Amino acid sequence: MRPATRDLARTVWTAVPPGPLVLVPIGSTEQHGPHLPLDTDSVIARAVAERAADALSAVPEGPPLVAPTMVYGASGEHAGFPGTVSIGHEALCSVIVESVRSLSLWAGRVVFVNGHGGNTVTLDTAVARLRAEGHDVAWTGCGVPGGDAHAGRTETSVMLHLAPRDVRMDAAVAGDTRPVSALMPDLVAHGVRAVSPTGVLGDPTGASAEEGRRAMELMVSLAVGRIAAGVADSRGRLVDPVDEGGDQPEGKGVR
Repeated sequence: MRPATRDLARTVWTAVPPGPLVLVPIGSTEQHGPHLPLDTDSVIARAVAERAADALSAVPEGPPLVAPTMVYGASGEHAGFPGTVSIGHEALCSVIVESVRSLSLWAGRVVFVNGHGGNTVTLDTAVARLRAEGHDVAWTGCGVPGGDAHAGRTETSVMLHLAPRDVRMDAAVAGDTRPVSALMPDLVAHGVRAVSPTGVLGDPTGASAEEGRRAMELMVSLAVGRIAAGVADSRGRLVDPVDEGGDQPEGKGVR
């Protein structure tokens, strides 16, 4: 179990160290097909943030604190499914901006750990604004190279590893398995339900807890490398450390 002092919500104010690194998980409450829970993105973002915090105990700021998870995101593309709760771009942007302005009164660096691809544009906008104001803030995604789009094998495997009792494999069905690049025009124009009546973009067939464990280890490793390096692009996205060959590996976000 993680030390309670790393969980901001369970920490008393007198135990908060000066200028700590704060990791803020941000996910969504949205449909994930008939087999995964609505909080899938939030569960994954939280797990990555917590495990990254454990691995980053030696950073100059000291052991990171993990803030409460932001569980509502920009999920308008999933609005056609009951259970989805989306606060949209403008509201989410305001929440991110005001949260960091408040955190900056006592925290050092702030890093958002994002589990939902639909939050990307909002994070780019909000974090760029905050950095222009002088705040030490950035964000990173939860992704693995080659991961599928939504509620497919990747996310299903990760949830079988993290929360197996919440996964209903007997209800799992394949959805549209085209690459996200091919799906995007229809998703933007008509939403997920017009593309996949089940809400699945991918195929959960073959998902396993062991595959999910490996995917989670990779997601955490990528996040830790980016956070430790602390190098962000113009939008505030943390970039992968450059390897000896000069290349930067790219990962696809779990949505």
